[in-house]
Amino acid sequence: MGTKITFVTGNKHKFEEVSKLLETSVEGYEVIQSTKELSELQADSLEEVAKFKVNSVKTVIKPPYFIEDAGFFVDDVCKGFPGVYSSYVMKTIGYEGILKILGSTDQRKAHFESVIAYIDEYYQIRFFKGINEGAVELEARGKSGFGFDPIFISKDTPDRTFAELTMEEKNAISHRRRAMMKLIEFLNSKKNKSQSRSN
Repeated sequence: MGTKITFVTGNKHKFEEVSKLLETSVEGYEVIQSTKELSELQADSLEEVAKFKVNSVKTVIKPPYFIEDAGFFVDDVCKGFPGVYSSYVMKTIGYEGILKILGSTDQRKAHFESVIAYIDEYYQIRFFKGINEGAVELEARGKSGFGFDPIFISKDTPDRTFAELTMEEKNAISHRRRAMMKLIEFLNSKKNKSQSRSN
């Protein structure tokens, strides 16, 4: 029987991506999904949002468990907006609104950011951040992905937007994967220390 670790998310596709990556990278872990609703907080950083969310289910979910929060940051003209407001902005003005704000300016630097908040069996919180840097395209391109993917071009794939990549290509370089690899490194290190103490 593996150690159970809960990923709190209502997003089925996100759970499948994350659970597969973790279970194949850390021996002895089984990832289970909780769709328990997380409380929202408007704050200045993803870490603050993630901390509030992960603490909001502390009394109803047995640790270890983790949540993931992400944002799209337009760094030049928008000074990091929409950032922590990405979900709301996507629902209201969409990526079309971001394209309108930027117009034809060549100051289009942007990045995606993912923060994982992990609570261990002692209720200590740890954060793991992943970033993918790039720029906002002049127009939307591609049908894959979701959210702001059609207007973001990563430095890793300078000729295609995130929405023009296959899901496998995007998952291999995504901000979420980079945050997950840091969590995986931590869990493997913790496991190795535990084994050393028991030998």
